[in-house]
Amino acid sequence: MSSKILFIIPPFTQLNTAYPASAYLKGFLESHHISVSHFDLSIELFTAIFTSEFLTAIFEEAEDLHNYQYPELSIMKSMYITRVDVVIKFLQKQDIETAHHILETGFLPLGHRLSHVNTDIKWEVGDLGIIDKAKHHATLFVEEIGDFIQANVDEFFAFTKYAEQIATSASSFDQLDEFLSFQPTIIEEQMLDILVAQIESETPNLVCFSIPFPGNLFAALRCSQFIKQLFPDIHVAFGGGYCNTELRSLKDPRIFEFVDFITLDDGEGPLLKLVDHLDGNIDSDHLERTFVLENNQVVYKNKLPNTIYHHKNLPSPNYSGLPFHKYVSFLDVVNPMHRMWTDARWNKLTISHGCYWKQCSFCDVSLDYIGNYQNTTADHLVDNIEKIISDTGITGFHFVDEAAPPKMLRALSNKLIERQVNITWWTNIRFEKTFDFHLCQLMAKSGCIAVTGGLEVASDRLLSKMKKGVDIAQVTRVTHHFSQNNIMVHAYLMYGFPTQTEQETIDSLEVVRQLFQKNCIQSAFWHQFTTTIHSPIGMNPQDFGIHITGPVFEGFAQNDLYHEDPQGADHPKYTKGLNLALHSYLNKTGFTKDLQDWFNFPIPDTSHPEHLIESFLSEIVAIKAMAIE
Repeated sequence: MSSKILFIIPPFTQLNTAYPASAYLKGFLESHHISVSHFDLSIELFTAIFTSEFLTAIFEEAEDLHNYQYPELSIMKSMYITRVDVVIKFLQKQDIETAHHILETGFLPLGHRLSHVNTDIKWEVGDLGIIDKAKHHATLFVEEIGDFIQANVDEFFAFTKYAEQIATSASSFDQLDEFLSFQPTIIEEQMLDILVAQIESETPNLVCFSIPFPGNLFAALRCSQFIKQLFPDIHVAFGGGYCNTELRSLKDPRIFEFVDFITLDDGEGPLLKLVDHLDGNIDSDHLERTFVLENNQVVYKNKLPNTIYHHKNLPSPNYSGLPFHKYVSFLDVVNPMHRMWTDARWNKLTISHGCYWKQCSFCDVSLDYIGNYQNTTADHLVDNIEKIISDTGITGFHFVDEAAPPKMLRALSNKLIERQVNITWWTNIRFEKTFDFHLCQLMAKSGCIAVTGGLEVASDRLLSKMKKGVDIAQVTRVTHHFSQNNIMVHAYLMYGFPTQTEQETIDSLEVVRQLFQKNCIQSAFWHQFTTTIHSPIGMNPQDFGIHITGPVFEGFAQNDLYHEDPQGADHPKYTKGLNLALHSYLNKTGFTKDLQDWFNFPIPDTSHPEHLIESFLSEIVAIKAMAIE
């Protein structure tokens, strides 16, 4: 018997574009003459929920359950029901005629979000501004319905994560097991109806779920539970980022009531062996990087040496068959970089496998997806780009590297220009000194419009401690080079790093303020530091002055750790003030406000000079002047 595989992207992963995991594996397996189809259950469920017919059922379900949160939506339910189809089609196509219609007074109901819409937003002049404003209002309309669903009919509902709260740091399978025993919600019933129709259409003998995030796990489990009940002859496999990161120490056999195989790391080798096994060509001892259940015990099968498929030899991802006309563009926050993640279609492609730096102490550098660095050629990349454009009709690319290597970006940019392949692209980088003005100029010429990178703690002491390999002066120069070439820069910011003091937190905010003020960065986001078990800090906490306090591993997931930082500040209390300041800087305001104004408790004065960033920029001018002389 020859295996037939169905890949499923579970709800809710990404709604504006296709998640790439199934496309990569479809392209690879088809090159080995294996029949593969893939199905984005995430967008299919979303577009099934947000229809007039299903929304009518949602309001009826809320009444039957005697749940009356957001009563104004129930009062105006006829408006929501009659407008939702128009709104979703607009978020898919974004035409100017419908934009004008959406913005007409009285067309959209003024619910709890739209009644407080920010009227101070400065929209672009002309059709683009009208479409963006309509997109923003349409997004708030959809989010109002989402709030109603979560409050009244399905507490787990969210747009980019489903039941994330019970999958995050799930060291025990107990809570997941308990919720899987409950009756499916109306949302889950719709999901399962769509799933059954797809399985009956494709008739696979192996269904594979790629689970990138904690917010995908419960939906995948609910689907696999249903497959086991209705289609007991179909095998089910889990893989993807969540498994690779959190399930490496799996011991609890209960998950195997719902799934037959759980694979780790790159899926190509394990899936080929799995197909061979299901086709009767090899026994289970020849599986690679795969958990199975034997005699009610979780057993890790990993035949050595592993079959390695190098990044440079992999065929193009195959996106054909995914419903690109159904994806929606949300515009909830008017932040230029946030829009890159939620608004517009992007083909996702990897330039290099892993990270060429792989030293940052907070990062999961011990795991394959970071620690195993592999490269390819610019010609191979551009061949893949052309193939993907032909599959999708989309010329926007998000290169999803951990950190795209400057050498490869130079080669790729030159090759795109040489072969006259016109794309728009963005990627994640390290703020390497290699990104001088000329490289940034070349990248812009080849279609680069944005980069993201880690400024992290914006403290030279802590950047050194985390082995980031950059300092504030270097970040300033590099971000300035990008901005000079109209490449938008988004900085990942971190607070709460081990031993970070109150003074360093405030100094970091001052650095961020000055970088925004000097237009070195245009977007940023604060993350509070979390220790993970696969990072150098998690593996050697004593070297970083912290104590791990939990959670106790109970046989299921193991990743995020709790810790005490006796030398550091009380980090959570800074969250609100840091975010208030950042929101203001994103909107190009608040630069002259005293840092104290963002906090409702006393903070120290910054120890940085007022013109710190300007002094670093002056050094660039001086170096250029010397070069001319």
